[in-house]
Amino acid sequence: MSDLSDLYQEVILDHNRRPRNWGPLPDATRSAEGYNPLCGDRLKLHVKIEGDRIAGVSFEGSGCAISKASASLMTDAIKGRTLGEAFELFDRVHEMLTTPIALPVDESKVGKLAVLSGVREFPTRVKCASLAWHTLKSALINPAEVAHTE
Repeated sequence: MSDLSDLYQEVILDHNRRPRNWGPLPDATRSAEGYNPLCGDRLKLHVKIEGDRIAGVSFEGSGCAISKASASLMTDAIKGRTLGEAFELFDRVHEMLTTPIALPVDESKVGKLAVLSGVREFPTRVKCASLAWHTLKSALINPAEVAHTE
């Protein structure tokens, strides 16, 4: 197994067992729900926006280890970023998750989120890893809509 693959498994397990930014966010200014019908993952994302910056973010829900770990990693990655930076990160992560497994991941574009690239070995799990990201985009653009991975 490659170093990135080993790290992928370790990080997924850690963030699943001890998710960061888990629970309600009472002063959230936006919330959105996400649902992955393929796996049954459900996610509620809370975002506090101050000006053009994500001042706080948390999530709740139920789902597989990949879904929960991805949401945990995402909340850590976007906290403190501008809305523009969050959208750019969404695009880079989405590109990484959907790039064919035979192509290398440019870790400089996604930083520690590169560990999620391991999900490409299991195409049916890509939607599990992308649910939190689609829910974030929904919260920032149209929080009244439920985000889907379809």
